[in-house]
Amino acid sequence: MPVIVPDRRYPEPVQLKSLHRHPLKSGRIEDLDAATVDPWGLAGDRRWMVVDAEGTFLTAREERRLLAIDARLTEAGIRLSVPGRPAIDVPDPDPARQVPVRIWSSLITAAEATTAAGWLTETLGREVRLVHLDDPTRRAVNPARSEPEDRVSLADGYPLLVTTQTSLAALNRAIEEDGGDPVPMSRFRPNLVIDGDEPWSEDDWRRIRVGDATFRAVKGCARCVITTLEPQDSGEVARGKEPIRTLARIRRFSGAVWFGVNLIPDVAGVTVRIGDEVEVLEAAEPGGGPLGA
Repeated sequence: MPVIVPDRRYPEPVQLKSLHRHPLKSGRIEDLDAATVDPWGLAGDRRWMVVDAEGTFLTAREERRLLAIDARLTEAGIRLSVPGRPAIDVPDPDPARQVPVRIWSSLITAAEATTAAGWLTETLGREVRLVHLDDPTRRAVNPARSEPEDRVSLADGYPLLVTTQTSLAALNRAIEEDGGDPVPMSRFRPNLVIDGDEPWSEDDWRRIRVGDATFRAVKGCARCVITTLEPQDSGEVARGKEPIRTLARIRRFSGAVWFGVNLIPDVAGVTVRIGDEVEVLEAAEPGGGPLGA
């Protein structure tokens, strides 16, 4: 059971150091100074998604070139661009044009942006479509780790991901000790990055405050091959062995490798900003490993 954290356990104040969203699922990361916390994640995060001809979601696991697509929200929709090709401005699709889509075990509907299909198909070299989740209340969070009213946009499973700089530093030390090159935080595609306390202390968090926003920590984040991919300025996407190789050595639990913690907002409509103070409100006894492992 969670316990109220004694002040002495986290003696130094920590801060929100960076803030990120991903307008297109598996597209390039957008850095922010401030963002509104919606019930289903940061405002504008992962509301657009590429699907195959059957409506099944695509990510960089299956199509690494998605990582090269720079997506920026506009007043009327979204702008997509890649090196070497003209950008395309895609208007918000008609909400009446709903199509069935699958994301993991979730079967929902989303609005199809038909004007983007040709551009994306040519960019990725396969038949694809672009959809927009116009109503994020359609998709529930895994009921095993959430409340009935919790919702998520088109993220893999949970509204937000938090990571810490101290854990990344510990990981990169282990990578370099083994002769590898350090990896940037962007490989882990977080929403909130804090400076942290002790490495991996986030495993124990159960509830945190960031500025005026509070979040439940509901599950550690098991990592996949996407963390080994790095988009290049040329538009190509390089693949290496890190950080999965080192995580498998130092962060393997229950057959998976872990980095970061998934969050669900307690209250929506609050704005978080870089520099906000972060406070651990509740935590489990240390040493139990990632939540859910």
